Amino acid sequence: MKKLTLKSENITKIYNRKTIFKNVTFAINEGTAFAITGKNGSGKSTLVKIICGVLSPTKGSISLSVNDQPILYPDYYPHIGLVSPYLNLYEEFSAEENLQFIKKIRGLDSTTDKFSEELLKEFGIYEHRKKEVRNYSSGMKQRLKYCAALLHQPPLLVLDEPASNLDEYGIEAVRNRMKLQKQKGVLIFATNDKDDLQFADTIYDIGQLNSGE
Repeated sequence: MKKLTLKSENITKIYNRKTIFKNVTFAINEGTAFAITGKNGSGKSTLVKIICGVLSPTKGSISLSVNDQPILYPDYYPHIGLVSPYLNLYEEFSAEENLQFIKKIRGLDSTTDKFSEELLKEFGIYEHRKKEVRNYSSGMKQRLKYCAALLHQPPLLVLDEPASNLDEYGIEAVRNRMKLQKQKGVLIFATNDKDDLQFADTIYDIGQLNSGE
């Protein structure tokens, strides 16, 4: 297993002169599940976006290292998989076509095809793989987002509201994957769901942090 470390140093985010959060500092190593919690509007999703490089912090920095070697942009992205309600799929493509497109973007070879099928089965949408995503329910789309995020087997998996839009089957599939990710890499997730929080080694309450400013 490669030694992966993610560090946040004094992260601050300000929107329209309003401080969402400030001086967020933590360090996460492999074999760890790290949960971000807090009341609505406390900045959980904003912090997730900063961790994944989707947003830039107003102040502070996020750093990723593998075997003590710093990973810089854009080489940062192959190490991360992100699942979030605000990410979009290609609605006019089927599930298979979405995953094939992502495979090409990530430069993955044909050996990924078998794993792609395994993921579709794991998340219960294999039988619907030929259907256009526009005909999927919100829960099926969420399951496909997991397939897309896991296709390159990222050492760091980041989930924003892991159980969002999912039924009982989907939630079970996601939580099984969360357990597996924690064993073989790093898991970061943002949630207020107590059933999700049971998987966390560390719980970072960003709402409590803000209230103490």
